[in-house]
Amino acid sequence: MQLNSPRLEAVLPGRENNLNLVRMVAAAAVLISHAHPITGRADPLQALSGATGGELAVAVFFGISGLLIARSFDRRQSMARFALARVLRLFPALAVMLALTIVAGACFTRLPLADFFARVETWTYIPANLALYSPQFALPGVFEKNPYGPPINGSLWTLFYEVACYGGVVAIGLLGVLRQRWLALAVLLAVAAIQVAVPMINAPDGIAAGRVPLRIVLLAQLAFPFMLGTFAYVWRAHLPLSGWVALALWLPVPLFAPGAMMTSWIVLALVYSALWFGFVPKGPLLAYNRLGDYSYGVYIYAFPVQQALVFLLPGMTPLANMALALPVTLVLAFLSWTLVEERALAAVRPLADALTRNRSMPQANDKERPTA
Repeated sequence: MQLNSPRLEAVLPGRENNLNLVRMVAAAAVLISHAHPITGRADPLQALSGATGGELAVAVFFGISGLLIARSFDRRQSMARFALARVLRLFPALAVMLALTIVAGACFTRLPLADFFARVETWTYIPANLALYSPQFALPGVFEKNPYGPPINGSLWTLFYEVACYGGVVAIGLLGVLRQRWLALAVLLAVAAIQVAVPMINAPDGIAAGRVPLRIVLLAQLAFPFMLGTFAYVWRAHLPLSGWVALALWLPVPLFAPGAMMTSWIVLALVYSALWFGFVPKGPLLAYNRLGDYSYGVYIYAFPVQQALVFLLPGMTPLANMALALPVTLVLAFLSWTLVEERALAAVRPLADALTRNRSMPQANDKERPTA
């Protein structure tokens, strides 16, 4: 470990980093965590930390996203390009996955095909999930007897909160917070306080037991790591990335009882550790970048693959589910990146330039307009 640690600002530019690898590890961790409830078991990490492995892995995703989205908005060439980059990163691959899920659902459903395609739920599945706000997790007659029940893609719920956090960055960016270090610190502290307080006041013995809507609880939970990443970007000139600091952040974890405080501290340690690992170690690790960014594909395909395996091989263990689901999911993620995601991202610049060019074209004056 380096005693003279680099500042984030010094290592942030360029593509010589391990962020693709970090996201891939996080996506694999979500798959590993989901293998327990999908096979009818409890995630052992939840009893130890107050959060599942999947929830902690999602926090890593949100922390990295907070950094990169804040940087993207702060350095945007136009609002059109910023928005298009977000839309084309999420929705084309999601739409293809949902369409393939309908096809797979037709193969797995207990209903006759005519009944399957006659149900309104079959036709609302794609638009409901593309809308993000209220995902539709089930298809008629599919996986109804699985240990986890009929949800086909239980991971999609986080996408709404991801987009909500994008909106939060736009809001604080327009207010100038991304250029004001102390304002960013104040926003982070406020988000942290809400993230810790909401589960406590909503607990069965809390002052608002069960009254805080679940959507608010989840937004608070995910906005915290996202804001940690955004804070890191704003403080990039002053934030050292040190392996020793990362290690020190993990030392107090055993002092907390499992619950909101322990989870919050673990998220802080995870996000900082992910940033250190993402930017400081070099050498052979950078070779992973030649492969592509398969993490989103793994994230959106893993759950349906795992559910399908449990359907085909009843009684399988979590370890068997992990071992069989991972290679299948990797193949689908590779195809998703190669055939959909990479091409969609390549279209961001030309589409944004076309939109900007069209908006900047002068309108014809009255003399140039044809008369009726």
